[in-house]
Amino acid sequence: MRKVYSKIDEIAGNVITVTASDIRYGELAVVSSAHGDSLAEVIRLMEDKVVLQVYSGSRGVSTGDEVRFLGHPMRVSFSDDLLGRVFDGGGNPRDKGPDLTENLIEIGGPSVNPAKRIIPRNMIRTGIPMIDLFNTLVESQKLPVFSVSGEPYNPLLARIAMQAEVDMIILGGCGLKYDDYLYFRDALEEGGAMSRAIFFVHTAADPIVEALLVPDISLAVAERFALKGRRVLVLLTDMTNFSDALKEIAITMEQVPSNRGYPGDLYSQLAARYEKAVDFEGAGSITILAVTTMPGDDVTHPVPDNTGYITEGQFYLRNGRIEPFGSLSRLKQLVNKDTRDDHRSLMDGMIKLYAAYLESMEKKAMGFRMSDWDQKLLKYGDIFEREMMDLSVNIPLEGALDKGWEILAECFTPEETGLRSELTKTFWPKAQAQIQK
Repeated sequence: MRKVYSKIDEIAGNVITVTASDIRYGELAVVSSAHGDSLAEVIRLMEDKVVLQVYSGSRGVSTGDEVRFLGHPMRVSFSDDLLGRVFDGGGNPRDKGPDLTENLIEIGGPSVNPAKRIIPRNMIRTGIPMIDLFNTLVESQKLPVFSVSGEPYNPLLARIAMQAEVDMIILGGCGLKYDDYLYFRDALEEGGAMSRAIFFVHTAADPIVEALLVPDISLAVAERFALKGRRVLVLLTDMTNFSDALKEIAITMEQVPSNRGYPGDLYSQLAARYEKAVDFEGAGSITILAVTTMPGDDVTHPVPDNTGYITEGQFYLRNGRIEPFGSLSRLKQLVNKDTRDDHRSLMDGMIKLYAAYLESMEKKAMGFRMSDWDQKLLKYGDIFEREMMDLSVNIPLEGALDKGWEILAECFTPEETGLRSELTKTFWPKAQAQIQK
């Protein structure tokens, strides 16, 4: 039996308060006002006081309007008909396609029991050397992309969406500019990947509360597809916008603020989403790659700071490149041992030489005399940045490994690389070896 109440006690911003009983957290309600019906969600319970967030805003809502509780939380349709479609943060079609109302599933459920998970063991290839070679993305991993506003993080996600060797892509956009939404859509359509993708997009012009729904809807759908055996990659952008939406609602509800005004449960809210990453025994998996923009490039900002405690590494995007220092995939060692014999050694050796290159750059900037070794390092660093770090480089892992050896051979002798002799004998480019003899 649906409960109907005809008196609203308080209206504060987009939050309304109703006196009601037997209501549960997260339950949906319909608010009927002069402007029509609006969905609202229960976001706080205080004895018989029920606080609801109105999705479309409380403009036009008065204290005498009717509130009808639906008896269930937010739900979204689940089927293969979702593929190739674009929806808003509330699960409504944004692409002018038909509404999907069958096989509804609840969103925001609990994470999978850790005892039911299996240890990550498969690599996800992306064709981007700074990921595949140096910080491998692992199936069922949860990784943020730490970035400054203005960096090409959305083009990076679009490339990963087109090239990642997974069964399907789910893109969840929080506070996207409309141009970014169109970019994602057009890029995947032109790349032929739209047929295996689902978009849940909240733009900056949409009601703020829908930004909170996007990760939950994306992950609820991903979980169902994973249980059907699909390898799902969930791309979320931008989790700082999601956190700012939490902050705005917390301020409206007059909660005691924590660090920089964010709610005290920010860590729990983020963890509840990131911990949905999972690899099911005998079924599929969910891998999460989520952008977190850092205001002022400040990694101690509450959003990236809390995120770092939850996730299994991070990618740092600076100056249009994935930086080798600071970027980390904590699970890469689980799969690097199974790719090629030279993978881990080449990765470590090239990063060590790149660090030496940066030291030589500092010496050069300070006017110190440059030795022959410094000149070799400067040549190496220039080639490494151009042919490995540039995000336009698109080669498979094996090609990246071969390219790494070619770069080393162009700048150094085998002995100067510090790599084991058995590796240099096997993988050193044959033509270059003849020249050096």
